[in-house]
Amino acid sequence: MTGEVKEYRLLLASKPVEADREFLDVTNKYTGEVGAKVQLATHDDVDKAIDAAVAAAPAMAALGAFERKAILEKTVAELKKRAEEIAQILTMESGKPIKDARGEVARTIDTFQVAAEESVRIYGEHMPLDISARNKGPQGIVKKFPIGPVSMVSPWNFPLNLVAHKVAPALAVGCPFVLKPASRTPLSALILGDILVPDRGAAKGAFSVLPVSRADADMFTVDERFKLLTFTGSGPVGWDMKARAGKKKVVMELGGNAPCIVDDYVPDLDYTIQRLINGGFYQGGQSCIHMQRLYVHERLYDEVKAEFLAQVKKLKVGNPFEDDTFIGPMISEKDATRVEDWVKEAVEKGGKLLCGGSRKGAVMQPTVLEDVPMDAMARKEEIFGPVVLFYKYSDFKEAVKECNNTHYGLQSGIFTKDLNKAFYAFEHMEVGGVILNDSPALRVDSQPYGGLKDSGIQREGVKYAMEDYLETKVLVMRNVGVL
Repeated sequence: MTGEVKEYRLLLASKPVEADREFLDVTNKYTGEVGAKVQLATHDDVDKAIDAAVAAAPAMAALGAFERKAILEKTVAELKKRAEEIAQILTMESGKPIKDARGEVARTIDTFQVAAEESVRIYGEHMPLDISARNKGPQGIVKKFPIGPVSMVSPWNFPLNLVAHKVAPALAVGCPFVLKPASRTPLSALILGDILVPDRGAAKGAFSVLPVSRADADMFTVDERFKLLTFTGSGPVGWDMKARAGKKKVVMELGGNAPCIVDDYVPDLDYTIQRLINGGFYQGGQSCIHMQRLYVHERLYDEVKAEFLAQVKKLKVGNPFEDDTFIGPMISEKDATRVEDWVKEAVEKGGKLLCGGSRKGAVMQPTVLEDVPMDAMARKEEIFGPVVLFYKYSDFKEAVKECNNTHYGLQSGIFTKDLNKAFYAFEHMEVGGVILNDSPALRVDSQPYGGLKDSGIQREGVKYAMEDYLETKVLVMRNVGVL
């Protein structure tokens, strides 16, 4: 993207702010140049946005299912119209290759479409209560109600679709929200807010999208007017927010260190290699479910390693606006330097560098390491970069045990034709999701998604996120009339 630097205004209580504000530079992650400017919200802006969300909550809760569905369907239509525009902006602000940006827009459309469908499926139940003789007579009706104003804090790596996974469920159930997008990638969230601004039948002032400095962001965590906080990001930040969130419900999707097992008998080895490459290097590894650790059975180890390395060396690295680029820049040169340092440390501690390991500016070469020890940062922590660690195993149960040897637990993958092993992995892997015959980097936007251990609490995936945005009430009725 070239030309004049566009200015984006924040969305406060469903209206763009025209008054003067300090502007934040958003850089083109490939060139390092300023690609756009966005208004920064003040502390007062955040306070007014929360007040507006509180005021809008009754009207939002009163929307009929057909009205909520209409809002979501109109959002889908607008996203389709502006898909290429949004994809270009995503690539500029995040550095992800344009084909990945287009894929993210398509996933966002899916997310809102699923939300539209689920918005008319918020069911209650009739509950018989005559569980004993003394309770003969009462019966219950169970119904779910929107929880109220929602605080949303989203990350930079999927700056549109991970926003959608917070906004779409809120709209589906009838909750107003105040969203803080990542300061490095705020543009696509502001465009989504712009799509919501025209009259779509929603309550006045129900939505705010506020890029805000760290100093003014604390209200998103501590303000008791919010009834729910949903956060996606790093573990240390997330757990600190949870500790300070007070009485509100908290949903967190945090980091990962995703393992994958390749069994000695796989359905299709060429397909397996293709999916392993995608899992290890899609979006430069900047995904919570990036395939970081790969355990390959000794019978296939040499063959898989040789073909994997051959395919890695063919990956095009560089300008993310070119259609055939597979790996673009990382989010910043600082992050690329950290990954490079972790690779060097892994080698110093005894790991073997099979390919890559170097960087130029923010562009990190796809890197493969072998036998990295447990005490290396690249093994024990989330590397969040284009790096894959190879390990050989002989016993499947021991491989599963080694997959669990981490404080993370988001997703894992397993390639096998043996359903007994597949179910063993499903039952024993300490993760929120097990992906059979694909890498752990696969996520379908309707699935329950979230982790165990340090990878978070609760679940995203539209239907499952909606449950967190709802409160359950029961009406107990006793028949006292006499015919």
